[in-house]
This record gives sequence, structure tokens and C-alpha cells, in this order.
Amino acid sequence: MPRRFVAAALLVTLLGASGGAVPAQEKAPTREEELARIRAEIDRLHNQIAGLQVRESGAAGALERTGLEFRLQEERLAEAVAARGLAEQRVAEVEAEVARLEEQLAAVRRDLRRRLVGLYRLGRHGYLRLALVMEPGDDPLAAVRLLRFLVRRDADAFARFVATREELASRREALLAERREADAWVAREEQRRRGLATALARQTTAVERLVAERRSLTGRAAELTNREQKLAAFIDFLYGTHGGPVSGVPIQDFRGVLDWPVAGRVTVAFGPRRDPRYRTLVPHNGVEIATAAGAEVHAVYPGKVLFASPFLGYGPTVVVHHPGRVFTLYAGLAGLSVGRDAMVSLGDVVGSAADSLYFEIRVENRPENPLDWLR
Repeated sequence: MPRRFVAAALLVTLLGASGGAVPAQEKAPTREEELARIRAEIDRLHNQIAGLQVRESGAAGALERTGLEFRLQEERLAEAVAARGLAEQRVAEVEAEVARLEEQLAAVRRDLRRRLVGLYRLGRHGYLRLALVMEPGDDPLAAVRLLRFLVRRDADAFARFVATREELASRREALLAERREADAWVAREEQRRRGLATALARQTTAVERLVAERRSLTGRAAELTNREQKLAAFIDFLYGTHGGPVSGVPIQDFRGVLDWPVAGRVTVAFGPRRDPRYRTLVPHNGVEIATAAGAEVHAVYPGKVLFASPFLGYGPTVVVHHPGRVFTLYAGLAGLSVGRDAMVSLGDVVGSAADSLYFEIRVENRPENPLDWLR
């Protein structure tokens, strides 16, 4: 007959030969029920911390990008303000030039008016009057030519001044349009800067909130890890105090065929985990089994109850010593069904589960993977 079937038959025989369970005890206080969920909370916190680190990294990257964009926007705004200042300076220069030309044009206009008045006064007989006032030997034609030259020169200068004024007026309108564009440019850049400043403040607040949340969760996880280490030390203490042999067939003979202590699925496997804050490996000597709240938790093998009481950080906890110097530990219970020094049979109810059970197996006080023992 195969060894596994022989082991199963012997296990059934032992079931009838072992003592019964102790009557159920009252449930632990509400504070202890809350502590019973800590083991599941450790894993949840670790997952949250990992998620927060990703979110924090993304938020910090976005914050850095927004900061760079804000500084770039400051330069763009400064550029727009400088361009507007240059446009204003050009407009002022053109306006000053127009004012200067207006003064010159007024002076030319006055001179031209005076000469035209003089020619008008000569009238139809102007040349005769000019001849009468001339000195002997003067050339009258030269005087007339000079007068006409002065009139043409003033007229040409007046025309040039008018053309220059019109050109400057056109330039002034173009520069005014340029300044209006610069004003609109500055307004757009200022609006974008305000938007980036708002986004920068919002992202800064978000990153600070994520950092604070991560620190809080990291501290909580470190606290729970410390409690886990205390539990391991307590198991060591139990082994040293009650390390004497328990009579019966060694549990090692049934390695791999033991029933599960509760129906459910493993959410945290056996083995060390990396601390999210210090990046060091933290021992994890058992498995976390997600199950239905209130489900019965059974002893996986006959033995003697060495501990049945709330344990700090784990809530109600049961430790059973089995033949073969092996301990099984059931932690995170919602309530206890056995007491200390009680003898339990295979499958006896040791307590009721919360929504998760922490389960350990130790051989000669060395933790082993429970999945190697369960079928």
C-alpha cells in the first residue's frame, strides 16, 4: 500500500485515540479583536506603501516637470515684457521725431508764408516797383531769380517734411500695433504663469501629502514587523520552557498530508520580506490565509496547547505542541475555543477566524514552510 495511504490511515486511528477539545471560552475584548487583524494589515500596508512610492515618484516627477515649466514660463514672461518695453520705446522715439518735425514744418510754413506774402505784394506791377527801388548797377533779374529760388526751396522742404511726417505717422501706427500685440503677448504669458503657479502649488501639496502618508504607513509597518519579531521570540521562549516530548506518533510521519487549519487561500507566503523603509529583509515565519470571518480553525494534528490567549500584535493566539517536538501556531483569531494545557485531537476547533489566519509550523524551533506540510 502506498506510504501516503498508510499515513492517512494511521492519522485516522490517532483521531480516535486523542482527547477531546476543551469547552469554548468567551471571545476576547474588542481591543484584542482589532489586534487580531494586524497580521493582514501588515501586508495591506506594504502594498499601500509600494503603491504610494510609485505614486510619490510619479507625483515628484510631475512636480519637477511643472517646476521647470514654471521657470521657463518666467523667462517667456520676461521676454514678452522686454518686447513690450522695446515697442513702447520705439513708439516714444517716433512720437518725439514727429513732434520735432512738426516744429520744423511750422517754421518752414511761416517762412514760406512770409515770402509768398512778399511776392503777392509786388502784384502785377511788381517788377516796375522792384526796378524803382534798385540801386544803379543792380541786376533785377538776379533778384527775381533769387526770390523764386527761395520760394521753390521752401516749397520743396515743406513737401519733404510733409512726406516724412506721413511716413513717421505710418511707422507710429505700425509700432502701436506692435505694442498692442506685445500687450496681448504679455497677458497670455501672465495667464499661463498663473496657471502653472496654481498647478505647482497643487502638486507640491500632493507630494507633501503622499510623503507624509508614506512615512505614516512605513512607521506602522515597522511597528507591526516589530510585533512579529516579538512573537517569534515568544515561540522561542515556549520551546525552551515546554520543550519536553509529547507522546504519540511524530507529526513528521504525516508531512505533506495534513489538512489545512481553515479553508481559504494564501495571501502572504512563507519567507522573509523586504522592509519598505530600511530595505532590509524582515523574517516572515508563517503564511497568511484569507478566510471567511467566523470560520472554524482546526488543529492540524493532535497535541498539547501551550498557549491560548491574546498576544500583543496578533490578537487571540493558540500554540500547540505536537509529538516530534513540533509546534503549530494559529494567530489572528477572532475567538478562542481551547485553553492552556488542553489536549486537542486532529481536527478539533481551536478558535474562530477573523478574515485572515496567521499559521506557523516549527520543527525543533526552526520555522518551516507550512505548505510543505499541508495537502
